[in-house]
Amino acid sequence: MKPLPATSAALRVTAPARLHLGFLDLNGGIGRRYGSIGLAIDKPSTSLTITKASENSASGIESERSVALLRKFTDDGKSGAYAIDVATAIPAHAGLGSGTQLALAIGAAIARLQDRELSAADLAALGERGARSGIGLEAFSSGGFIIDGGKGKTDRPPPLTLRTDFPKQWRVMLILDPSFAGVSGEAEKTAFAGLPQFPESKAAHICHLVLMKLVPGLKEEDIGAFGSALTEIQEIVGGHFASKQGGSPWTSRAVGELASRMRDKGATGIGQSSWGPTGFAFVDNPKAAERLYHSLSEDAKRDGLEILIAHGRNTGASIETLRNS
Repeated sequence: MKPLPATSAALRVTAPARLHLGFLDLNGGIGRRYGSIGLAIDKPSTSLTITKASENSASGIESERSVALLRKFTDDGKSGAYAIDVATAIPAHAGLGSGTQLALAIGAAIARLQDRELSAADLAALGERGARSGIGLEAFSSGGFIIDGGKGKTDRPPPLTLRTDFPKQWRVMLILDPSFAGVSGEAEKTAFAGLPQFPESKAAHICHLVLMKLVPGLKEEDIGAFGSALTEIQEIVGGHFASKQGGSPWTSRAVGELASRMRDKGATGIGQSSWGPTGFAFVDNPKAAERLYHSLSEDAKRDGLEILIAHGRNTGASIETLRNS
């Protein structure tokens, strides 16, 4: 991330949510573990304004978490203090990368105000993010469809192995369940530690699906190939995590049932982002997305769910100067 000219103006940062579409290798037998498949999306997003101030403070949504992050970015005693107002925020613990995007947004804004050159990986380290997956970092930096190479022997975030634009006409149907929260923090570490051994044969099959079906389908805009590969990957990974989700691949069974109805109506690439509860499905054009939305919106409301139609976002976060001091 190249530095921008230092400024004392108020800055607005808008950072995209990301979908975690699955892991490449939960076995780790050849030296790297995890490897993530991800996609930056245009909604929901985190949007905040930040200015220099006499002391650290935050208002709006996620103010408590914002103040904690400010402390991490300014605890060297040389970085000054800042005031943040969070206008919109990616829902927390919904599988959409809210914590990483908030941390990167705050860190990038402070770096801009100080005229410092910090990469997304540098910002993630300061904000203690990106320990397992690198897709949130790349979503912030450049957006698009992303695959990382998993964790090796170092503590650095996983390296990017593929980044490509997502088809402009395709749409993502998001299914949100505000009554559930996905696993996070120490509970997530405990859950990962308690998972059974992942078969090497399944890891190899996922990699085969990604390299020879998922990515080629995306590149050729063949949603059938892309979607069937993604659904199969999600079934394999979701089945592995089911023991930590009440015996189901879905954190929210209602989300899983609605996703299944979307599949029956022609959607493809069905699954859950990270620990959920957010589910997703893909269609190949805006009209199909609208039809699907209107045919299932009442079902969603009845079950306490929300459907959003999202685009793939092929650009990273934006930093905008609002006014001069």
